Amino acid sequence: MESIQSIKDSLLALSREERSKRFSFYEADERKGVQNLIKKLKRDDELLDKEIERIKKLKEFELKLSNGGLVCGVDEVGRGPLAGPVVTAAVVLPIDSEILYINDSKKLSKKKREELYDIIISEALCYRIGLRSHERIDEINIRNATIEAMEEAVNSLEVVPAVVLVDALTLPKVTYPQKNIIKGDAKSYSIGAASIVAKVTRDRMMEELDSKYPGYGFSKNSGYGTKEHMDALREIGPSEIHRKSFLSFLEKE
Repeated sequence: MESIQSIKDSLLALSREERSKRFSFYEADERKGVQNLIKKLKRDDELLDKEIERIKKLKEFELKLSNGGLVCGVDEVGRGPLAGPVVTAAVVLPIDSEILYINDSKKLSKKKREELYDIIISEALCYRIGLRSHERIDEINIRNATIEAMEEAVNSLEVVPAVVLVDALTLPKVTYPQKNIIKGDAKSYSIGAASIVAKVTRDRMMEELDSKYPGYGFSKNSGYGTKEHMDALREIGPSEIHRKSFLSFLEKE
C-alpha cells in the first residue's frame, strides 16, 4: 500500500489541474491520514487560486491607470517612529510581472517580507530608495520630509514610467503623470511592492542602528514607541537619532 508521504509527494509533483483530477483516485482510500491530506491540498489549491485572482485584480486596477504602460509604485515606511529616518521606495516592475502575495507590508510576516523583497528587487526593471534623516524631519516636519524622500526616489529612476502611483500623497517635484491612492499599498500591485522594499530596507537600517544605540530595542521595534522603547527614553534619555519633535511628551511628564 502506498504510504501517505508517497501520496503527498506524487500529488505535489503534479500541476494543479492534474492534481485536481487525481484527487478522486485517492478519495477512495479510507485512511484518515490520506483523507486529511486530500482536504489540506484542496484547501491549499483554493487559497492559491484566490491569491492569483487577487493579484490579477490589483494588476488590472493599475494597468487601467497607466493605459497598459509601466507603473512606478511609491510608498514610505517610518512616519510614526520616534527615532530614525523615514524611508521611501519607488519600484517599477515589468508589465507582465505577477509576484504572488504582494500586499501592504504591515499585513505580511517578517519572513514573507524578506522573501518578497528578494523577488521584487531581482525582478524590478528599476527601484530606488529615498530617505530623510531625523534632523530633516525635525526641521520641516514628517509629512514634508516624506514627500522629499519620495521625490528623491522617483526622480532618480533610470526608466520612464507611464504613471507614478503614490500612497496617499502628491509629489509636487515629480513631472511624470501621477495619481495618489488612499491605502494604495493594499490596492495597487506596484505600491504594495514599494511598501515591502521600503519596510525591509528601513528595518535593516534600524537593526544596524540598534548596535550603535543600544538600550532602546531598535532591532525589535524599529523606533516605534513600544513600552520597552518608552521606558528606555525615560531612563536613559533620547539618543542622537531620536526625533526631537516627536518627544514633547517627555517634557510634560
